[in-house]
Amino acid sequence: MADVTVDWIDKHQLERLDEMMIVVDENDKVIGADTKRNCHQNKNIEKGLLHRAFSVALFNSEKKVLIQRRADTKLTFPGYFSDSCSSHPLSNPEEMEEKDALGVKRAALRRLQAELGIAQEQVDIVFMTRYHYKAKSDAVWGEHEVCYLLLIKKDVKICADPSEVSSFSYLTREELEELLERGARGEVQVTPWLRFVVEQFLYAWWPYLDEATKFIELDKIYRV
Repeated sequence: MADVTVDWIDKHQLERLDEMMIVVDENDKVIGADTKRNCHQNKNIEKGLLHRAFSVALFNSEKKVLIQRRADTKLTFPGYFSDSCSSHPLSNPEEMEEKDALGVKRAALRRLQAELGIAQEQVDIVFMTRYHYKAKSDAVWGEHEVCYLLLIKKDVKICADPSEVSSFSYLTREELEELLERGARGEVQVTPWLRFVVEQFLYAWWPYLDEATKFIELDKIYRV
């Protein structure tokens, strides 16, 4: 850690830097494992280091989507508006199980509870598709992920962890469009994956949420 500074992250986030991520190739085939610390450094990303991740879009019964603002103590994109929940499956047998994306779904349940206090038995998760993106957070830290896009349609009770989430709200399509427009004008900060997910997928799904399974593309990986 001598070559990088992480003085803005709290003890909880610092401990997570030693978690082992699932390293994959561009086709999402597992090729190894590495720490969260290494997977998120731009110097390694530029050499091709790529890990598996997930992104959750959680809609309530009013067909509003949950948007969170990441805590200022997060490693990458601190303080940015983002999707309902995004994180990584860990390199262990439970979260590496690939049949029906069970490992990723287990990881999502774990992080939904950790970040938002959502009890795991409250939700059913639908694996919709995958996308591959790369983005710099700052000069040192960034993201390079094959990301599983997961959909939840459920009213849930939320108790957010302030070390993970600084605020959250349910937005209509129009309100989310306004947020992205404010982001484009530089008035707020929006994660690059939120913008891609909304523009590529959510706008198309929104009118058909009751039959969203028709949009499932399990074998496709979108390239950002």
